Amino acid sequence: MAKVALVTGGTRGIGEAISISLRDAGYKVVANYGGNDDAAAAFKEKTGIDIIKFDVADHQSCAEAVAKITEEHGAVEVLVNNAGITRDSFFHKMKPEQWREVIATDLDSLFNCTRPVIEGMRERGFGRIVNISSINGQKGQAGQVNYSAAKAGVIGFTKALAQEGANKGITVNCIAPGYIATDMVTAIAPEVLQKIVSQIPVGRLGEAEEIGRVVVFLVEDQGFINGATISVNGTQYLHG
Repeated sequence: MAKVALVTGGTRGIGEAISISLRDAGYKVVANYGGNDDAAAAFKEKTGIDIIKFDVADHQSCAEAVAKITEEHGAVEVLVNNAGITRDSFFHKMKPEQWREVIATDLDSLFNCTRPVIEGMRERGFGRIVNISSINGQKGQAGQVNYSAAKAGVIGFTKALAQEGANKGITVNCIAPGYIATDMVTAIAPEVLQKIVSQIPVGRLGEAEEIGRVVVFLVEDQGFINGATISVNGTQYLHG
């Protein structure tokens, strides 16, 4: 029987590619989304992947959604924490709500979505959790103190939880994408986009499918890759 995989923010951009990659690898995928009903419906029609709407920033909503998925499809054995937003501003102009919204969606969501599935994973002796961070969580980015802080927190979350689940058959790994050719990135003004690409040594933006393939690799690994952060950024940032 196919393992059930939940992908947050799984109907658009990188999340859409992850959902499709997992589906093609034989998983029963449920894709979460937060607000765009039309895009989610189009995604479901195009891919045949089930969708579920809930707010990853709200713990109760996440717990209820996991319970519903478990009842309808089976226990969640693969979780991809991908959902994220930006509210960019230089810090000296940043409003409290810009900080709070990003931390809630990009970091609190990891607790909210992982907490309802982790006990079952421990009991069954198997689980695969993949968290999506960012190059800017590794190197920082001006105008994104909130986002960079949240995405750095994703890396710390990954390392700590990996140690807790290692002897229970659970792996927790992280992917830090660079600039990926999603609708959001390609909508950037051409002169700005050209400047971004000029800073990427391989000379191009990444493709969302490249992130999807790394997710599948980590999910299907037999368990010795754990607590890792894998950079997928075209050599834009190298860390020791």
